Amino acid sequence: MSINSIRDDESKISKSKIKTLLRLFKYLTIYVKEIVIVLLMMLVTIVIVLVNPLIIERAVDFHIANKDFNGLIKLGAFAVILNIIYVVLVKLRMFIMARVSNEVLMTIRQELYSHIQKLSFKFFDNRPTGKILARIIGDVNSLKNVLSNSVTTLIPDFITIVAVVTIMVVKNYKLALASLISLPLLIVGMWLIQVYSHVRWQIHRSKSSNLTAFIHEYISGIRIIQSFTAEEESMDGFKQLVKEHRKSFVDAVLLSDAFGPVIDICWAIGTFALYYIGVNMIGREAVPIGTLIAFGYYISMFWRPIMNLSNFYNQLVTNVSAAERIFEIMDTPVDIFSSDDAIILEDIKGDVRFENVTFSYDDKTKVLDNVSFHVKPGETIALVGPTGAGKTTIINLISRFYENEEGNIYIDGHNIKDIALESLREQMGVMTQDNFLFTGTIKDNIRYGKLDASDEEIINAAKAVNAHDFIMKLENGYDTKLQERGIGLSIGQRQLIAFARTMVSMPRILILDEATSSIDTQTEILVQKGIDVLLKGRTSFVIAHRLSTIEKADRIFVIDDGIIKEEGSSKELLEKKGLYYDLYMAQFKNM
Repeated sequence: MSINSIRDDESKISKSKIKTLLRLFKYLTIYVKEIVIVLLMMLVTIVIVLVNPLIIERAVDFHIANKDFNGLIKLGAFAVILNIIYVVLVKLRMFIMARVSNEVLMTIRQELYSHIQKLSFKFFDNRPTGKILARIIGDVNSLKNVLSNSVTTLIPDFITIVAVVTIMVVKNYKLALASLISLPLLIVGMWLIQVYSHVRWQIHRSKSSNLTAFIHEYISGIRIIQSFTAEEESMDGFKQLVKEHRKSFVDAVLLSDAFGPVIDICWAIGTFALYYIGVNMIGREAVPIGTLIAFGYYISMFWRPIMNLSNFYNQLVTNVSAAERIFEIMDTPVDIFSSDDAIILEDIKGDVRFENVTFSYDDKTKVLDNVSFHVKPGETIALVGPTGAGKTTIINLISRFYENEEGNIYIDGHNIKDIALESLREQMGVMTQDNFLFTGTIKDNIRYGKLDASDEEIINAAKAVNAHDFIMKLENGYDTKLQERGIGLSIGQRQLIAFARTMVSMPRILILDEATSSIDTQTEILVQKGIDVLLKGRTSFVIAHRLSTIEKADRIFVIDDGIIKEEGSSKELLEKKGLYYDLYMAQFKNM
């Protein structure tokens, strides 16, 4: 995949930020009990914070002014106890909200992963694995502080601001107006910043996703890169994406960090106005010194929450794009699914029929054009033809990995769209050229074909495809642990294990897509014997460029340009001297 295709293939998101945030915060409603407890704790802590300046005011204007030292000591002890309670409650609410936010992240990640598993191959065809990985891990993790601080910062700080303004206005409205004189400047500044900041963080998220996709793809293909000495070209691409990632981050941060200076300037203006007017009023309007000191604390208690809220808003601007990207996938419709009245087929016979089936991957070029055929139960059908003719598309449609646009596909007389997906696919064994082995033991990988398979069934399946002997020669036999994709095994050994995984499921319909291409001829003959015995009487579709492997097929479909141009046994097609004859002679003329 080129850098250009990685860079800008993401769809634009136009949902409103408020709608996205409301949808995100709905996850918190599951934990109403915990949040109510946290809110009660916060109310207590807010009261304590608001009372502290009043304690100082009373200490200065009453106890110190009247030299009441006993009362001052009692008031100080009361203040100490009150603030110890404050510290304990703050720590406790942080612990509860951290647990709640982690639970919400786990829920979102599980829902996202569950939804991704339901999407058809068409979704994955258009998205690099690295970008999907970035959504599940990076984007979900970035929501943690937003979820936690929405309760621990947004609510208490908003309440604190309202309470502080109310107290200041009640005590002395002139000092209150002086303290808040710079508020209009703050509103205008924050509005201007947020208008552009969200866009820049969206760009940065996109660049982060591009970089993750590039790293994932090129590390996965490191063998090819080193084989063709393409390290320098790979590094050039990496440097270019890293440069774009860094620039997008710097652009976003520079703008977001402007929140702090704007608030600091407004805070300084308000503080200067308070003390300038307050000092002048001390002599003329009998403003007590304790009241002016209390106002000094209150103005800090007003601007500090404003600073916290600006930081929280900065988090929202930074991370709302992550939520948008997550919900974009969640909102991707599942285009292949079981209907409510879907039929469950317990044991299919394997009768397969295509009626005028047409299909296109891009809604432009037809890969299959009005294809029709009928396969009886137990028949072995070979599909041959040039690359891109439509062979793999036929078997993908049978398994409903893609949905046919026109025409109908029937199994045992039932339209596959009326059959429950799980019921359909669990009775099919699909074996491809590129078989994926998971991290785990060989036994676990084979059992993946049938999760409740016994050890005996696993061993019998391995023996049937002649994998048992080489498995037993490994250090721990069937308990040998494999790394991702079976690194450490030969390509042929990996395919034999994948063959055993398919065999253990005892499928009623077997699909082999170039499944024996990586196995040497002698092993292939042994595997073919095992398949003949194990799947006798079962319908099978075989795609193979090696024509020697399909000579015994009941029928051969020669496909070209999305059309079945020839049909018959190998002998019949050779006698016709048509397309199959040309393919056969081209492959065997030099042997």
